[in-house]
Amino acid sequence: MLEQFNWPAIFAESLTYDDFLKKHGTEAHQQRWANMDARIQLTAEQRELIGGFVREMNVFVLSGAWCGDCVNQVPIMKHIAEANPKIHLRLLDREANPPLRDALVINGGARVPAVVVLSEDWQACGIAGDRVIAYYRQMAKDRLGPACPTGIVPPGEGLIAEAVQEWVTEFERYQLMLRLTGRLREKHGD
Repeated sequence: MLEQFNWPAIFAESLTYDDFLKKHGTEAHQQRWANMDARIQLTAEQRELIGGFVREMNVFVLSGAWCGDCVNQVPIMKHIAEANPKIHLRLLDREANPPLRDALVINGGARVPAVVVLSEDWQACGIAGDRVIAYYRQMAKDRLGPACPTGIVPPGEGLIAEAVQEWVTEFERYQLMLRLTGRLREKHGD
């Protein structure tokens, strides 16, 4: 499914975090993202782990500046990417590429964020999204029903820390996948 896409071209048309928000976010959206971004803290252990990644990771995020789940999670990915220059993060608005949006359906819906992790040679490693388990657990606790967070009321500090750890773990999983892949080990002689 994912191999049908020209990932280098999609990555080239995608935007950096800041450019994405400038292009697609209203002032209110940008402020919500900035507020969440300011609350993200990687621990020293998380920074050390991420800083030790040796394989290039192309991390593509189908997103929406209006999306509360994106507000709560994409800034975490930004901090992870900033902790290692081998992690290349790019965002694309959900409506910018309908065939890609339709291919990245999660549980029957065009949910965002939808994250695709790609190797240095553009092989898809997997799809993650739309929420980490900490957010689903909190939603179940709060309302046990359908919800669409707005990003207006930010999550508590404990929930943010859990979400940060879950995304760090997800990035580590993909890094280890890349590190242990035979074709890349052969290419890099390790």
